[in-house]
Amino acid sequence: MAEPWNSALSHLECGRCGTRYDADEPQNLCECGTPLLVRYDLDLVARTVSTADIASRPGDLWRYRELLPVRDRRHVVSLGEGMSPILPLRSYGARIGVPDLLVKDEGMLPTGSFKSRGAAVGVSRALELGIDRITMPTNGNAGAAWAAYAARAGLEALIVMPREAPRITRMECAMAGARLYVVDGLIGDAGKLAAQAVADGWFDTATLKEPYRIEGKKTMGMEIAEQLGWRMPDVIVYPTGGGVGLIGIRKALDELVALGWLTGRLPRLVAVQSSGVAPIVRAFEQGAQTARPWEGAATVAFGINVASAVGDFLILSAIRDTGGTAVAVDDADILAAQAECAATEGVLMCPEGAATLTAVARLRADGWLDGSEEVVVLNTGSNLKYPHTAPGAEAPLLAKDGLLPLQ
Repeated sequence: MAEPWNSALSHLECGRCGTRYDADEPQNLCECGTPLLVRYDLDLVARTVSTADIASRPGDLWRYRELLPVRDRRHVVSLGEGMSPILPLRSYGARIGVPDLLVKDEGMLPTGSFKSRGAAVGVSRALELGIDRITMPTNGNAGAAWAAYAARAGLEALIVMPREAPRITRMECAMAGARLYVVDGLIGDAGKLAAQAVADGWFDTATLKEPYRIEGKKTMGMEIAEQLGWRMPDVIVYPTGGGVGLIGIRKALDELVALGWLTGRLPRLVAVQSSGVAPIVRAFEQGAQTARPWEGAATVAFGINVASAVGDFLILSAIRDTGGTAVAVDDADILAAQAECAATEGVLMCPEGAATLTAVARLRADGWLDGSEEVVVLNTGSNLKYPHTAPGAEAPLLAKDGLLPLQ
């Protein structure tokens, strides 16, 4: 007999003004234009579920079902997402003076990136709410993930992405049967076209414009806690564009603390951006509560090429409340770290993930880290989606007389 499926979903709440909304009606932003956050009956969860119960369940993100918004297991749309490994980066960490450096490798998830988490929960909830057509602008991986999960759920998907998005993500969308539109410009330009689809009746699933993507992303934080024995590292370093993952991890921390499943000091959260597009870093350094749009945004780490984030105030709050910081790193350093990590650790980090390595090295050199900390960085996707960033990829060694040259 299957274990009962008991989501403790209660309601939705505006992240700024606190207005409550019915979670069982399709919702986008609050009337004040702010993202909505999912709330649960945490007292009920504390009374009925234990960490031992969680440990006995299958190794996917749905093991945390009481803290996820899908009420009926029949509406769960899954490709086996969750429980990505946490791996030590001993050689790389020792070189930069942070020997307890770990990476949570989201490139191992079904669609090759952490976006599978948000798509699994977001599409499942859309299905449960009777939504049959979804649309979004994307820098690539989110669109690929939502297209795949929409196909599995039998929903229509309309995806809009910039021309410079990784070609592989475009292929993923097309193969999943999504309606794919490519625009000249950045994700904001893609958003304008997606808005036309919304006006025609498609449901808006853009970053933070529906409340359930965060719930999938927060499972990264839950998994880190569980994988480390229901404790947290000293520092979590996250590549930040729209910042849903960072917001989600902070939400996970708050819920786990409220449940008594996590005790002690919260980890310091670090947002990492490229120096070519760093609105969150600028706002953090200026002490601002929101971030001004970045002009001339450009970076090789295309997934964080976000000039303006609708959840900027939530990102900045997560950083400041945990004693964290925000760091901007150069593209050349990102690519160098990516290559070194692959050569020394065998971990193929995407450019966004490699940006976190560069940030850790910077923070250690500047003294923000003293080298004694346990630091977890997030690799948000596989570099197999970004073959153009691999050094030497276009110039392989050539064989002579049928033999490979000896090294």
